[in-house]
Amino acid sequence: MTETGETELVRRWRDVLACYSTVSCALDRALQETHGIGMSEFEVLDRLVDASCDDLRMHDLAGAMYLSQSALSRTVARLERDGLVERCLCAEDRRAIFVKLTAAGRERHTRARSTQRAVLAEHLMAEPARA
Repeated sequence: MTETGETELVRRWRDVLACYSTVSCALDRALQETHGIGMSEFEVLDRLVDASCDDLRMHDLAGAMYLSQSALSRTVARLERDGLVERCLCAEDRRAIFVKLTAAGRERHTRARSTQRAVLAEHLMAEPARA
């Protein structure tokens, strides 16, 4: 790779990081102020709703998300404390843990979804500035 190519690659990477930082901060702030949950908590609820079975193995949830296993465990613990999810052991494999969406979790997700989508639209669907 040429020096110019490397410079462009690094510039693009930094642009991605700046975009992620801007959107995630705005999203976390809006969700926390309006619904009392952070971006990570919303993402867990959203993944459970998208699974269309209302529960997922913790291992599968971890593989689909951007959080480390320990960060996901803390996030799920907060959701469980707030009554938005339940954790239960798998009957076939006692080492596996399922995360199940509660009715309160589905309700919170339903209310928070429009906030999340609005923030994403504001930051990711904006028309680029014309020169």
